[in-house]
Amino acid sequence: MKKTTGTDRKITSNWRPATQAVRGGTWRSEHGETSEALFLTSGYTYDDAQTVADRFAGEVEGMTYSRLQNPTVAMLEERIALMEGAEACRAQASGMAAMTAALLCQLSAGDHVVGARAAFGSCRWLLDHLLPRFAIETTIVDSADNEAWEAAIRPNTKVFFFETPANPTLDVVDLAHVCGLAKSRGITSVVDNAFATSALQRPMDFGADVVAYSATKLMDGQGRVLAGAVCGSREWIEEVLLPFQRNTGPNCAPFNAWVVLKGLETLGLRAQRQSESAVGLGRFLESRVPRILHPGLESHPRHALAMKQMSATGPIFALDVESREKAFSLLDALELIDISNNIGDARSLMCHPASTTHAGMSDEDRADMGVTEGLLRINVGLEDIEDLKEDLDQALKKAGF
Repeated sequence: MKKTTGTDRKITSNWRPATQAVRGGTWRSEHGETSEALFLTSGYTYDDAQTVADRFAGEVEGMTYSRLQNPTVAMLEERIALMEGAEACRAQASGMAAMTAALLCQLSAGDHVVGARAAFGSCRWLLDHLLPRFAIETTIVDSADNEAWEAAIRPNTKVFFFETPANPTLDVVDLAHVCGLAKSRGITSVVDNAFATSALQRPMDFGADVVAYSATKLMDGQGRVLAGAVCGSREWIEEVLLPFQRNTGPNCAPFNAWVVLKGLETLGLRAQRQSESAVGLGRFLESRVPRILHPGLESHPRHALAMKQMSATGPIFALDVESREKAFSLLDALELIDISNNIGDARSLMCHPASTTHAGMSDEDRADMGVTEGLLRINVGLEDIEDLKEDLDQALKKAGF
């Protein structure tokens, strides 16, 4: 394959995000295909023995094995890095593979991690259960309390790990403060940016060292495949993450990478449209339910910060209807919006986090992070907002609101 201008950093770094999302990281074979080629292969052949020896020694460029490199996956990695403003990226098998790799690749027994209280259930499981098994200490803090981050630092603190906006409570972290604090203390900041993607927020612009993704969500955007990504400096990716990934194998499949490449072409359009609809739907619901958690609304305690860090606040928000019984009644009354625990989809989806995404947590931990029995999370899709309002209106009435 030949690399086209889509991978020439001197050219692509000057492109605007919408152009990078469509053309960044494009390679073409001798056939000159317009769409990215899909390479379904586990291995590669070589012209001679010295060529393969040189490739494995890292002395010449070229593919060796699809656990290490694949042309389709490499295109996705280059495109995400360009969009993120990162030097390098490695694609992963799923979002949780990305989060796990981003942490374990740089931590050892005796290290300490400071993590945000509000997080996706599986991310909290990493902090609360997996890392301690390897004698890695963790401290959980209220991510909105800037002083709490500093107070939690120990001599052995190696990583700050958080998501903003957070799943499902939409907590917003002050990126500049927390990432700046980490950098000043020699701590690596790892930011889960799945709710926003680079289309709406670029944590590295605020000093983040590593940005991790579930590409399953907004990047794919149509609920088709699992994928993840980890972005960082070239040095960190190649010297810290790559040895871990090479030997443990949480790699993205070429077909999944190809699907996400197609999703990235429309990411900016979808993210902006879904964000606009989410704000409109949030305003519609704000006076109808006891509590709403939406960083795009003035009622959110960190609305101003969200608007400073983000170009738009995304398709996801939460509402609290006070009890599991009322939450289930509302879900069961929906006619258009699907009950599903996925997010980032072009279809509107709603779920009850306490019984789905955060069901594996204790009642005490869920209560501590604000995942109440009445909390519902909604992903606003690309449907006509008036149809969504009508569906929620009739469901609210049937549920007694």
